[in-house]
Amino acid sequence: MPVTDGISLIPIAGIGEIGPGTDLAQMVADAVAPAQADGPELRDGDVVVVTQKVVSKAEGRLVAIDPEDPAAKVALVEQESVRVIRRRGDLIISETRHGFICANAGIDLSNVDEGTAALLPEDSDRSARRIRAGLRHILRVDVGVIVSDTFGRTWRRGVTDVAIGCAGVAAVIDLKGTVDANGRELIATEICVADELASAAELVMGKDRGIPAAIVRGVPSTWLRSASVKTEIIRPPEEDLFR
Repeated sequence: MPVTDGISLIPIAGIGEIGPGTDLAQMVADAVAPAQADGPELRDGDVVVVTQKVVSKAEGRLVAIDPEDPAAKVALVEQESVRVIRRRGDLIISETRHGFICANAGIDLSNVDEGTAALLPEDSDRSARRIRAGLRHILRVDVGVIVSDTFGRTWRRGVTDVAIGCAGVAAVIDLKGTVDANGRELIATEICVADELASAAELVMGKDRGIPAAIVRGVPSTWLRSASVKTEIIRPPEEDLFR
């Protein structure tokens, strides 16, 4: 893996309320320099991480739901799933049409209006491409963009942020055929750098700070390329040992 001199994590504060039709690239541009004198500068080679919640809001992926009706939530989860893998109480682990294996089909009831649920974006890679193109047009910067979401992990407690969409930054770095520090050839090593960057950015965004975007600075230039979560990260069924 290319050597980096260090990674910087910079929260983007001051992003206003997001609603259907909001131009997310413009909202980010309005929260950084030069629009904000005390805001962070967005530079070529930076990676902008934006949370799924604001992307879903901007794209109108909101539906009405009765929070007091458990059956309504179950029905919505089943609607957004292509298969249900496990159920326990009100928790459903399912596969979405995107190929994500996650709790409750990624449906979120937090940080949205009462009686509203946020669904996953239809195509998070496309969402990332739109934001990236918008920032290039507005600020004349060439950046990578990651759309992040919070997932649990099988057999491990706690949640972490992962990439559900990306553009202009690698999803996976393939190290097969290179050598380790002891000169041994790596046979199967692939690093999901998009997930690592999403998780790192969450450290300065948090779940309760109202900061839905961050800048990751210092990634190796070789990571900045065309990429896709769908084609690089989602494991195809024929490689899935658990089906």
